[in-house]
Formats: sequence, C-alpha cells, structure tokens
Amino acid sequence: MPNLLPTCDMLHFMDRFDRISKIGSTGDGGVHRPFGSTADLELRDLLQHIAREEIGLEVHVDPIANIWGIRLGSENLPAIVLGSHHDSVPHGGRFDGPLGILVALEVIQTLKEYGFHHRHPLAFVSFTAEEPNPFDVSTMGSRTIAGRLTKEHLLQVTDWDGRSLQDAITAAGGDLTHIPLARKSKSDIFAFLELHIEQGRRLELAKVPIGIVTGICGIYREHITVVGEANHAGTTMLRDRHDALLAGAQIALALEELVKAAQTDGLVGTVGRFTITPNAANIIPGACDLMVEIRGATSDAIHRTAQSLAKATTAIAKQRGVVITHDVLLDQTPQPLAPELIELMKQAAHTQTIPFQSLFSMAGHDATHMASFTHAAMLFVPSIGGKSHCKDEFTEMRDVELAINLLIQTVMKLDLLSSLDI
Repeated sequence: MPNLLPTCDMLHFMDRFDRISKIGSTGDGGVHRPFGSTADLELRDLLQHIAREEIGLEVHVDPIANIWGIRLGSENLPAIVLGSHHDSVPHGGRFDGPLGILVALEVIQTLKEYGFHHRHPLAFVSFTAEEPNPFDVSTMGSRTIAGRLTKEHLLQVTDWDGRSLQDAITAAGGDLTHIPLARKSKSDIFAFLELHIEQGRRLELAKVPIGIVTGICGIYREHITVVGEANHAGTTMLRDRHDALLAGAQIALALEELVKAAQTDGLVGTVGRFTITPNAANIIPGACDLMVEIRGATSDAIHRTAQSLAKATTAIAKQRGVVITHDVLLDQTPQPLAPELIELMKQAAHTQTIPFQSLFSMAGHDATHMASFTHAAMLFVPSIGGKSHCKDEFTEMRDVELAINLLIQTVMKLDLLSSLDI
C-alpha cells in the first residue's frame, strides 16, 4: 500500500456535480427535482451509471427505490455506508442532497484507487424522497429501512392528484409489496456517514469549514383545520362574522409568540402551508387549513409548545365562533448521533489540521432514522449566506474537498474496528 494518505480528485468530482446539476435545472442556478418527477427518474439512471460504470460498484435498487452501490470487503462484516438523497424541494438548490451522494461516491472511489484493502463492505446510498413531496411522506427511504413506515401504510398513499405511491415507486425501480425486504439492522450496516450543507450561517460566521453534528432536532408537525362560516363580504357586519382566515392568522401569530417566549435558538415554529376556502375577494373565508411545524432540541420543549398552542387555539375558537381540529402528522423525537463516530471524525480533523465546530442540526436528515438502529454521524459544510432550499444555495468546493478527505480518513479508521458498542 502506498505510504501517503489518499486524497480525493476534485476534477471528476466537479464534473459529476455539473452533470447532476443539469438534471431538473431551472435555468437560473436552481433545480426542480421532487420525488416522482421526470427529473428524479433521470437522475436515478445517471447515479446508477456513475456507480456501476465509472466506479465499478455492485448496484441495486431496493423495494422503496433507494439506490445502493457496494464494494465488497475482505471479511463477512456489516457495511460502512455513506450517502444522502438526490431529490430536491420544488425550485430548490443544487447542493442539498446530491452533494452528500457525490461525496460518498468520491470517498469509495478514492479508497479503491488508492488500493485500500477494507475489511467491511463500503457502500453508498441515495435515499428516496427525503424532501417533502406530493405524497406527503418525507424521509421515505430512510424511514422505511429503519422500520418506521410499513407496507400497509405505504400502499394506501396517494399524491395530491390521486396518483398512487405504488406507481411512483414502481417507476423508480422499487416495489411496495416487498417493503419488508428493505428493512435494515445493525447486522447489515456497521455505521452510516452523511455529508450535508449546513443550511444556516453558523459555520460561515465562525469562518470554520467543517461542522461535526452532535444531534438532530425533533420535528412535530400537525394539520390544523378551522371551520368558520362563509358569507357576503359586504353585507355581513363584523360582529356577525366567523372568519376562518382571521382565526388561522391568530394561530400563526400565537405560535410565533410562544416560540419567542422560550428565548432559545433550540426551538422554532413555522406555519408553512396556509390555504383558505373559498378564496374569493367578496366572500368571508369559511375554512382555513394550516400546516404547523415545531422543531426543537428537546422533546419537552416541543411538546410544551404544542400543548400551549392547543390551549391558544381553544381560546381563539371560542372568541371567533369557529371550530378548530388538530391532526398530528409527525412527532419525531430529537436524535443524538453516535459519540464514537463523532470522536473518530474529530481525530481525523485534528490529524489533517482541519478546523471544525460541533453543531446541533435544526434541520431533519436521513441520518436521524439511520441513527435509530445503527451508529450514524454527519458532517456539515458551510452554506454561503445561510441560503438553502433556493436557487442561491452555494458551498465552496474547497470546503467540500476538506470534508471528503476527512471522511476518507474516518472510514479508514472505522474499517479497523469490528465493534463500536461500549
């Protein structure tokens, strides 16, 4: 084996990044590649081609349409897996998701070309439908392999236009009727490593190129429906109105006040979807639908805020003479990441004199679900201007190069181990 430590080749990395960024391009620097779209399917084909033809990995698509590429190890051990997702939010950026996949492929290719004889299989994965999508099932691929989504549930899912999830998964190369076969465990995956853009400004402001993630926030999401009374906008006096829109607006403002009162960066709340019916200029809104999301570093803070919001909505309903109902869609607890992997990444950073900062993630990631059954860790690279989920999303390639080389050394250290359990 050569004496020098392996380092990545950024030329073919950037070439692949450019090729991927053209798929679903919006022409203004962004991409539109939601799960189930034509662009989603096109990129799946390209990723499989790169993994199989350019790197020489054994490639397969599992029942939930996750894409896997593997290089077998010398021993019968569980795999070291790197990856992320390739889908985007509507009219999103080029870096969120695919950057982590290309980094995974680069790490494996670099170690292969270096002649590294690894004991564990090395694998990459591109997860299905990490982002919110028309089927309203996000982190679909990672939740499925973690056993958090069932065949019975998934077979009932349709998108906003009535298209079945089964049809979309079949088009992507999966098969929902075989979902139990997608389930993974610690005996399959020794460790999971994910690189992602930070989606914030902490690293940029600190002038630090690498964030080592200590944990991932909990996410609570509920659909709130307000039913008031539609009536004529001109002839109905204010005292006689049961305006669903104003009640919904009060709910959104109540959430903001509750989060402000907490006085911590470890809690945020958002009303991200707000629709009214009948949505006409001369009709008082008779119904309002809101999508409320609360994210936090602790389950206690999240649930305390949700309970306080429920009390506030009861008061709003009484004040405005409307009926308010709640439907909880997601209650995901905060997830700490593996301290053993975090320590290995810190050691690799120190060895290569790469500055880093420990960070808690206030965005959800596939690593959340991987950490529920195996050792998982994440690296962040800076998002310039804190931009994410938009066409202006940007990360410097020099920071990506540092992250790749850090992960290469982490994988090499990790491969020497047969157990991470204390």
